[in-house]
Amino acid sequence: MEKKKALKRLLGLLICGVSVTLVAACSSSPSVSRVDANTQTDLSGYWNDTDVRIVCDSLIRACLDSPRVVQTTAQLGRLPRVLVGSFKNDSDEHIDTSIIASTMEVAIFNSGKADFVAGGDTRSELRTERQDQQGNASEETAAALGNETGADFLLTGTVKTIIDSAGNTATRTYFVTAEMTNIETNSRMWMDQNSEIKKVIQRPKAKL
Repeated sequence: MEKKKALKRLLGLLICGVSVTLVAACSSSPSVSRVDANTQTDLSGYWNDTDVRIVCDSLIRACLDSPRVVQTTAQLGRLPRVLVGSFKNDSDEHIDTSIIASTMEVAIFNSGKADFVAGGDTRSELRTERQDQQGNASEETAAALGNETGADFLLTGTVKTIIDSAGNTATRTYFVTAEMTNIETNSRMWMDQNSEIKKVIQRPKAKL
């Protein structure tokens, strides 16, 4: 009888221990919720997806509405061909500027006001594939060398920040510049700057 009682107590302790472990595991799991992609979120005070949307919308409108772009298109008698270069990050934080470049490229291309020429890694892969076809594909189907479409303009840009702080309060202002340059003459066809992103960050005071 005593052995049965001891066994029951042991079994109860084991079940209790498993339950506590499960509760602890569940309580340490992150809480995840879905929100609309256009919802403005500012958790850290640093650059985020909302900032990308604001900046790109502003610069894309400025580019497409630019009298110089309209004039150049008329002079060419066709859509200008644009090559996307790099957007340099000169800020004090890590920013994936390729998202800015690709967002602008997609929007401008879909507007029907410019054609884009592949550059960077994509261009390197295409050239490697064309070279490979010379020895491995039939003469009738192999892509010819030396027939790339040249770009008229290069799209580049920079991201910079100005930080002002006093005590536990700091302001971060972002300056994003985008420009299109004539590849043959180095003359600017279009350039603009967005400085709408300014954040005031209040840090909690350190506890003694």
